[in-house]
Amino acid sequence: MLTLARLLLAGGLITLLSLWRYPKLDENFSAPTAPMLWAFVLFGLGALTDLLDGLLARRWGVISKFGRIMDPFADKLLVVGAFAMMAGPAFDCQLSNGKALQVSGVMPWMALVVLSRELLVTTIRAVLESRGIDFSASLSGKAKMGVQCGCIMAIFLILAFASPMPGMPARKLIDAMVWTAVIVTALSIIPYAVRAAQASASPH
Repeated sequence: MLTLARLLLAGGLITLLSLWRYPKLDENFSAPTAPMLWAFVLFGLGALTDLLDGLLARRWGVISKFGRIMDPFADKLLVVGAFAMMAGPAFDCQLSNGKALQVSGVMPWMALVVLSRELLVTTIRAVLESRGIDFSASLSGKAKMGVQCGCIMAIFLILAFASPMPGMPARKLIDAMVWTAVIVTALSIIPYAVRAAQASASPH
C-alpha cells in the first residue's frame, strides 16, 4: 500500500509540473507559493512512504517479490521524475536581458546523470542477483537518496517564497544544493562498482 501510494504521489507530482509553468521574472513577479507548496507536499509524502516502507519491512522481516520490483521502481519514478521535470520547460524562464534561466537550477544534463546512475545500478543489481548474489542497497545509496530528497524538497520550498534571480541568496542556495546532489549521486556509484567487481572476481 505504501509503495502504491508512492507511485500515485509521484504521478501527481509529475502531472502538476507538466501542466504548470513558472511565472515570468518581471516587475509583476510574484512567487508561485501554492503550486510549489503542493509540489513540496506531494514529494515529501512520497519520500515519507519510502522511509516508512523500509522501517516496516525491517521491523516485520517482510520481503516480497512485489516489493523487490515495485519499491525501487517507485523510488526512481519519484526522484528521477522530479529531477526530469525540474530540468524541463516548467522551470525555464526568460530574463529581461533575453537570457534563459532554469530557476530550479537543474540542467538537463544533471537529470541525465541522475537517470544514468539509477540505470547502471539497476543493471548491475539485476545481473548479479540473477547469479544468486545479494546486491541490496548500500549505505552510500541510502545517503544519496537522502541528499536527493532534501535537495528537491528544499528547492520547492525556496521557490515557493523567494525570487531565484541571479545574484540573489535563493539563487546561490539552489545552485549549491543542486550541485551537491549531482556530485553525491555520481560518487555513490563507486561503492556499487567496487562490490560488483568483487562479486565478479568471486568464484561464486
